[in-house]
Amino acid sequence: MRKINYTLVLLTAFFMFFAVQLTAQNVKGIVKDAGTKENLYGATAMIKGTSTGNITDENGYFLFKTTAGTQTIVFSYVGYETIEREINVKSGETFDVGVIYLEPSALQLSGVEIIADRAKERETPVAFTNIKARDIEQVLGSRDLPLALNSTPSVYSTDQGGGAGDARINVRGFNQRNVAIMINGVPVNDMENGWVYWSNWDGISDATSSIQMQRGLSAVNLATPSIGGTMNVITSPTERRAGGTAKFEYGTANFMKATVTAHTGMINDKFALSFSGVRKVGEGVIDGAWTDAWAYYIGAAWNINSRNRLELYAMGAPQKHGQNSYKQNIAAYDSTFAKSIEDYDPAAVAAFPQANADSMYAAPFGYNNAKGGVFYNENWSPVSSSYAGQQFYNGKIRDRHSTNMLNERENYYHKPLVNLNWYTTWSDKVSQFTTVYYSGGRGGGTGTLGSVRWNYHGGIVSPSRWVHWDKTIESNIANGASRGILRNSVNNQDAFGALSKVKIDWNENMKTQVGVDWRTARIDHFREVRDLLGGTHYVEKNNQFKPNYEAKLGDKIAYDFTNNVDWLGGFLQTEYSKDFFSVYATVGYSGTVYKHTNFFMRSKTDTTAAMSVKSDLLTAFQAKGGMNFRLTERLNVYGNGGYVQKLPIVDAAINDRTSELIEDPSNEKFISAEVGANYRALNNTLNINLNGYYTMWNDRVLTRSSYYLDGTEGIYVITNLDAIHRGVELDFAFQPIKFFRLDGAVSLGDWFYTNDASGTFKTYDSDSTSTLTFYTKDLKVGDAPQTQLAVSATLFPFEGFYLTAGYRYYTNFYADWSADTRIDENDREQSWKTPAYGLLEFHLGYQFRIDDNVSLELFGHMFNALDTRYIQDAVDNSSYNAYRVGGQIVNPHKADAAEVFLGTPRTFNVGMKLHFR
Repeated sequence: MRKINYTLVLLTAFFMFFAVQLTAQNVKGIVKDAGTKENLYGATAMIKGTSTGNITDENGYFLFKTTAGTQTIVFSYVGYETIEREINVKSGETFDVGVIYLEPSALQLSGVEIIADRAKERETPVAFTNIKARDIEQVLGSRDLPLALNSTPSVYSTDQGGGAGDARINVRGFNQRNVAIMINGVPVNDMENGWVYWSNWDGISDATSSIQMQRGLSAVNLATPSIGGTMNVITSPTERRAGGTAKFEYGTANFMKATVTAHTGMINDKFALSFSGVRKVGEGVIDGAWTDAWAYYIGAAWNINSRNRLELYAMGAPQKHGQNSYKQNIAAYDSTFAKSIEDYDPAAVAAFPQANADSMYAAPFGYNNAKGGVFYNENWSPVSSSYAGQQFYNGKIRDRHSTNMLNERENYYHKPLVNLNWYTTWSDKVSQFTTVYYSGGRGGGTGTLGSVRWNYHGGIVSPSRWVHWDKTIESNIANGASRGILRNSVNNQDAFGALSKVKIDWNENMKTQVGVDWRTARIDHFREVRDLLGGTHYVEKNNQFKPNYEAKLGDKIAYDFTNNVDWLGGFLQTEYSKDFFSVYATVGYSGTVYKHTNFFMRSKTDTTAAMSVKSDLLTAFQAKGGMNFRLTERLNVYGNGGYVQKLPIVDAAINDRTSELIEDPSNEKFISAEVGANYRALNNTLNINLNGYYTMWNDRVLTRSSYYLDGTEGIYVITNLDAIHRGVELDFAFQPIKFFRLDGAVSLGDWFYTNDASGTFKTYDSDSTSTLTFYTKDLKVGDAPQTQLAVSATLFPFEGFYLTAGYRYYTNFYADWSADTRIDENDREQSWKTPAYGLLEFHLGYQFRIDDNVSLELFGHMFNALDTRYIQDAVDNSSYNAYRVGGQIVNPHKADAAEVFLGTPRTFNVGMKLHFR
């Protein structure tokens, strides 16, 4: 029997498929926004009176089969006027309708895009990148949302320790405390410290319509911390057509996720409702970083009349997950990799032996499922299955997550966001956009408190210490009162806000916006007993009102205080556009008051009352603007600049552990300038964007907590730190033919501190405060690579199929500096520079129709396809994991003195998605 050549059979079938495609009657074209000329993804092109048609892809392109003859195509898109086009299709030919331009409706269906200050191509003079829903879905693979932006210039995002929702994002060298994160125009940065916890928005990627990453000061007119940039997330608007999707995913470490979405469609052209629900579980790629999460999203719209519209958005993600919070010495993860790094001292390998799960857990505990090496996580360890203790969190006593292991670090939280939007047009020239919102929050994170027993108390060797639960329980039972426990650090909050903008179109060239921004929040912080670990109670000594009381499960311990934040701001923005140029200018003013009440400390003036302090009114000013010139139909150039004052965060105004006001908290100040050009060539198949930026950051305030192995806790407050962030960014997209697209981005940054800073160090267990100088002049800004390269190639060989290969390269990545080791005037050596690295990933998918109303999509992702070892987060001169002899760091500012998170090893995600309408 002759051997079948399967390759030849597959090639023959492939070309036969193309032959059928080429001989069928097809209709194709592109749909664009008439004003911005941007491609519209998800627009519908349908033969009138039938179910024949298709939706546009990420390039605005559509293609579908039809019968020969004269027929009418209906083009529609959410928030745009519907138009019809009559065509005559000949047998065996493809009819090209060309470019179809849709005009926005008078009151757009998704007015949220207006209140969110979306930049417009060739008009708004800022550097920005749009990432559409389809692009997000094709690269994200159910990871944290910021990881979808890693191919954007000057954006660096990592999953840090690997816990679900523990990602962080850095833009132009600014961490996410200085990057405004907005969802549907509502700022979601923490009102106390500006941070964003992505576990709170775990399901947002499934409901996201698009993300616009505006880099630099941005054109957002709210007084937000948008120094590095603004990440503007727009969720999916309610759909005009009824339908929905059902998606299931499976991935590395038994990751499973199910998502269901449904749309009512427009009912009587008045009302529409969309809903999405998510369930996600997984063991965690990094050992012990399991996840147990839900998420929901609701969008509703009511067209009251032609001039008024209401929208309601509600979303949240109740979840809990194991964390990997502590970085390690490189050798603890991979001794071979450590020794391959040029400046890593081989002698350090003996001090930090590579984590071996078998020797640590299997022999003494009989725990056989642990992972070591690059998967090592010191924040969990086994416990005897005979331990039957329960845990307290979220107001109830509950069973533990597992019977034979305990997480030292676990996060549990639910932060719903609800906003009601009202859009009205008072006249042809005046419109108003108002949103009122509520953002709650219940939950916290876990840790140890008191004197727990560590692995070395049980004679077990490991590269870092971890809790020996059995020894701790044994000690507590013998003592009666618990010496060491698991505690919850609770952060319960209620925040309310209102944004209102009035837009006046003076004429076709000039418009003005004026607006107010009001926010208020109450945030309760306390610790409570989570798990007594075998003891009968825990003796609490910090409460001045109840000294030495016997705390049981759920009782408050250590601290109990409330921070109140009251904020009010206003702005005025004017835009002018005519012929070949456009210009905008924004001025804003904001003020805040912080109040702190400590329920564990007595007032110094009334010993029967709780300690309370209140800051003065703190105010800040911003002014920014820019101009764009459309020199030709293909080329535009722009420039922008501004001066922004940033209000001090709570930690810079109040020491909430000692309940003391910090004297004269100063605003951080930013002066920034940027120029750029956008070029469209080769009949718009090549788009190139180039820009340069220069930002001076003056009077920066840093607060860094410090925890020592002897139990000492304290805080560094660093003031008047100045820095310069400057660089060049380039990105391009090239699609010479329908079947192939090439995208790329290059970022060259130069970020450094320009002075030595002053500050203090205060220990929490005493009143001692030290005044310090931090020797930071000429130190490179760390925490993100200053040189980045990203390139991806996508093939579309036939309708519905795509295959993308993406490569990213990072270098000039300096470790974040440690405050502990920058107080020696004789040490001005640069922070350790991590090894350069590159990552390869693949994405593919195929969507095909089952019938006119149902289609199925299959997809897959492979991340870090070459299983590269690399360092994605690093701290210089670690206080905990530096190689030391006699208590002294042996090789300061070298690889063996750093603590790191290694990048996630090779992982995969596959799934299917059913579309129905």
